[in-house]
Amino acid sequence: MVPDAIPLDQVRRVLVIKLRHHGDVLLTSPLFSVLKAHVPHAEIDALVYADTAPMLAGHPALGELFTTQRKGAGFGAELGLFRRLRARRYDLIIHLTDSSRGAWLARLLKPRWAVSGQYGKPGFWKRSFTHLYPIVGGNRRHTVELHLDALRRIGIYPGLDERRMTLVPGRAAEAKVASWLAEQGIAAGQFIQIHPASRWLFKCWPAERMAALVDRLTGAGHTVVLTGAPDDKERRLIADIESRLAQPVHGLVGALSLKELAALTASARLFVGMDSVPMHIAAAVGTPAVALFGPSGDVEWGPWQVRAEVLTSDHSCRPCGKDGCGGSKRSECLEAIEVGRVFDAATRLLGEAR
Repeated sequence: MVPDAIPLDQVRRVLVIKLRHHGDVLLTSPLFSVLKAHVPHAEIDALVYADTAPMLAGHPALGELFTTQRKGAGFGAELGLFRRLRARRYDLIIHLTDSSRGAWLARLLKPRWAVSGQYGKPGFWKRSFTHLYPIVGGNRRHTVELHLDALRRIGIYPGLDERRMTLVPGRAAEAKVASWLAEQGIAAGQFIQIHPASRWLFKCWPAERMAALVDRLTGAGHTVVLTGAPDDKERRLIADIESRLAQPVHGLVGALSLKELAALTASARLFVGMDSVPMHIAAAVGTPAVALFGPSGDVEWGPWQVRAEVLTSDHSCRPCGKDGCGGSKRSECLEAIEVGRVFDAATRLLGEAR
């Protein structure tokens, strides 16, 4: 029992702050489910960056979804956001990053309780919160569990069946994807989605290896759909892959919103990709995944609670978290993963899915 656990019956409104990237935000989704299960009478809101809002939009445990811009939206917009947050009169704030903005909001919104991690911050930070919890770093604890540690700190212990991720594509996205699949003559559940890119290129497998994998999969009779974000670097990488293929495959590069990407992934039989947002989307919608990890931590960021094979190298320096060896944007630990290993992992998961 936590000595200073908060009285949950007195919590009416909660604000969860996660100002980070898309995957980070999606990995907070179990926290909302656990909160609602243990404090069913409470209204639970979130504050995220506007571009990451689709990761939580439609979550059944979420009340209000507030957004802000990554870069200053102007004094008027920020003041308006603060007033809307203040009008909610939060009893509890849960701040899930080391952003100083969360500390200021914890002070200015004046909740009865405020929780955050111990990030080695100065006294101002520590005095902004009533409860602090330790951050277990070093690729030893999954990010979902780190988020849930905020709840454990105040006396909420999640059950094993409560920790699943949630992502709701929505009917419009599902209809668009179903229409595209029908036009292409692809049956739902009968294709492999490959997402070769990541926002960070040092997390990407070489184009020639990805092309060789696609050729092996299509040669074995599988239908492959290539996906990618509407980003010039990703487009160039995927164009390089496509130029090396023995035969063309279906492509949806830059053609889908995040919700539509989730709907497509939910229809796939298997996902293959890097440590990236689409990999987390696959886990959230329950699609088996083959995930390639180089410099990033597979324990901390691997596919969560889904059938998966995580492939790494045995380099003693990984996971280093650096942008390539010597800052070169090329990661030898990732390049060391052979095509045969990835093909075999995919074959195993496909066999289990029969």
